[in-house]
Amino acid sequence: MRKTVDFLVIGSGIAGLSFALKAANFGKVCVVTKSHIDDTATKYAQGGIAAVLYHPDTYEKHIRDTIIAGDELSDLKIVELTIRESSERVRELIEWGVDFDKTKTGKFSLAKEGGHSEFRVLHHKDITGKEIEQKLIIAAKENENIEILENHFTVEIITQHHLGVEVSRRSSDITCYGAYIYDPNSKKVRTVLSKITMMATGGIGTVYGNTTNPLVCTGDGIAMVYRAKGQVRGMEFVQFHPTSLFNPKESPSFLITEALRGAGAVLKDENHKEFMQKYDKRSSLAPRDIVARAIDNEMKMSGKEHIWLDATKIRESEIFEHFPNIYAKCLSIGIDITKNMIPVVPAAHYSCGGIATEEWGETSIHNLYSSGECASTGLHGANRLAANSLLEALVFSHRACVKAVEKVNNIPICYKIPEWDTSGTVLNEEMILITQSKKELQAIMSNYVGIVRSNLRLQRALDRLFLLYKETEELYKNSILIPEICELRNMINVGYLIINNAIDRKENRGLHYSLDYPGHKDVQQNVEDSL
Repeated sequence: MRKTVDFLVIGSGIAGLSFALKAANFGKVCVVTKSHIDDTATKYAQGGIAAVLYHPDTYEKHIRDTIIAGDELSDLKIVELTIRESSERVRELIEWGVDFDKTKTGKFSLAKEGGHSEFRVLHHKDITGKEIEQKLIIAAKENENIEILENHFTVEIITQHHLGVEVSRRSSDITCYGAYIYDPNSKKVRTVLSKITMMATGGIGTVYGNTTNPLVCTGDGIAMVYRAKGQVRGMEFVQFHPTSLFNPKESPSFLITEALRGAGAVLKDENHKEFMQKYDKRSSLAPRDIVARAIDNEMKMSGKEHIWLDATKIRESEIFEHFPNIYAKCLSIGIDITKNMIPVVPAAHYSCGGIATEEWGETSIHNLYSSGECASTGLHGANRLAANSLLEALVFSHRACVKAVEKVNNIPICYKIPEWDTSGTVLNEEMILITQSKKELQAIMSNYVGIVRSNLRLQRALDRLFLLYKETEELYKNSILIPEICELRNMINVGYLIINNAIDRKENRGLHYSLDYPGHKDVQQNVEDSL
């Protein structure tokens, strides 16, 4: 039940597959994904990918927009290198076959989303992520150096802990040797040993009850690295997308891309009046944290379950050409967006925090890299600028591969790793224990750790989560392993990190907003004065 590879990639979104395609030039690659290869958050990314391509846009403008959106918590060095590498990384996507929309003159058709000062978002209609994912999958399946294990669940990364060596969370000597992976065919846990491991497991959205993320986004990579005593940071910064389609019967929530507002759609209250000008001079195109809090406030004042997004002033031809998927989805529930307003509500969308990495994608654990939403590179700071996430994944998967291939041939495989221990466990057929605990977790996070928080709410969430943690750990230790118990365990770990990081932040910053810390400076003016 052992397997050895040069590169183990956990996750099959844009971060995992772009790394795998490059690493395959230097060794054998195994890509592990817990569902179908295309069941990723990348596939659901509608709006596009930000990159500086044409005048009058400049790298400096994109850098400024990113820092403003990040509420000045972004790492300037990371922001600069990411933006300056954007054009080259996009060209690589095109070489892999990604088809971005173009104008009649042959130039790329660029959109403008919230927080951007220029039109710089490349897109493929309103299914950009799906287009990127499909082309990367085709390239990966055609590469003879890449093996893809679908429906395989990564249980834990392997470190000194599995050799009986105790290490502290502050240790700089932790090393990753691969991972234990559940094989659904044999229903056993396989040992996969690797020289280099890339963690690219995506986001944490399903920790909340209402999310735009696919159901696979349970924070697995972040939880695994935290349990291995790797560094995790910034988990208090959870981005709620302001506009998901209000349709309580559906899960996950259908995303209404910000690009629709970039094309002219405006937010309106219960009386069909515009309201965003009360909150920000950028109105409906303010950064997501501001828009989400404004919508949350409007809903609380009115007592309504949603607000409205009015796209009726956009030309029908533009709707049909650039937003056909949104048009078809809304029409399927009786809403013609060329004539009717869309009911929308904020939903958990993106984690700006995650596994701490530096400029080459290296984590605090040797031979372990991370990229994509599960990583905290320093780009987003306290709030992600729209369309920067796909770009970040490309940039840091590339940089991680550059660094990894420099040393992969000098890293020995550790053959002393023991097989997965199943002694003392029994088959637990009471799935209700898992499903109910998951519902309780989502209720705790949604009610107490959402868009607006307070010290009282956070402490109450922590107290209740601790009970779920104890029950779940006991169940995990005594049950034969199944993916569902592992996911629940990971979600509880992630919930704990979000709450603890939120408690530690004694200020309102970006996506973290507490009733106990009123007041907020004008970040845009502050940044513009300093650049």
